[in-house]
Amino acid sequence: MNAVILCAGFATRMYPLTRNFPKPLLPVAGRPVLDYLLDQVAECAGISAVHLVSNGKFYDHFRRWRDDHLARGTYTPLSLEIHNDGAVDNDGRLGASADLALALKMIGVPDKIMVSGGDNIYRFSLAPLWRTFLQGNEHRIVGLVEEEKEKLICSGVLEFGEDERVIRLHEKPEEPPSHWGCPPLYFFQPSVWDELEQFLASSANYDAPGHFVEYLCRKTSVLGFQLRERRLDIGSIETYEQADKELGG
Repeated sequence: MNAVILCAGFATRMYPLTRNFPKPLLPVAGRPVLDYLLDQVAECAGISAVHLVSNGKFYDHFRRWRDDHLARGTYTPLSLEIHNDGAVDNDGRLGASADLALALKMIGVPDKIMVSGGDNIYRFSLAPLWRTFLQGNEHRIVGLVEEEKEKLICSGVLEFGEDERVIRLHEKPEEPPSHWGCPPLYFFQPSVWDELEQFLASSANYDAPGHFVEYLCRKTSVLGFQLRERRLDIGSIETYEQADKELGG
């Protein structure tokens, strides 16, 4: 089984730090943001390969990061594959859904899969969520309690029904319907290969991954993990500095 990490954004909100350097590789407490996620993925039973999607501008940065870990054997026996989506500037970016489609094409054979953005540090373990997901036959996404409206209107917000079912994901709503924020962390069944292809053929909203998840919620059954946990979202210079301070940098 595989994990996909989406790292093809240009992080223009964090210029000048990210003008010539990818946000997922910025150091937090002396380690790249991405390493914290890889630590967690390596603990998830059955995942043998990580497929990271980069843009063309930062592709060589991620290759050097990968080669350094391979030389040190950090994540052995986890395979680290880096894919280039070809975009060289923010105006030409493909969008998260198209980048996910690229990764699925490279993987080839449909299987259960974990997908995450590369700019979050999750302050909870992924392994128990992965184990629960493997026991079922439905897609799973994560809901984290967020009390601040200012943060909810800048993210995806989940609307839950009964039995952990997600009725809808609202992408950056002006009036959030709940306090369940949705980080870019998804657990997809093999059917996602066909479902993503259908989405891309019917929608122009490729940018935020939440648009595809909203499509899934309308087309099929999606369950949510309702967690009172935290994540460090490296979305601005301020939140980046806060994360570095919290983790001891």
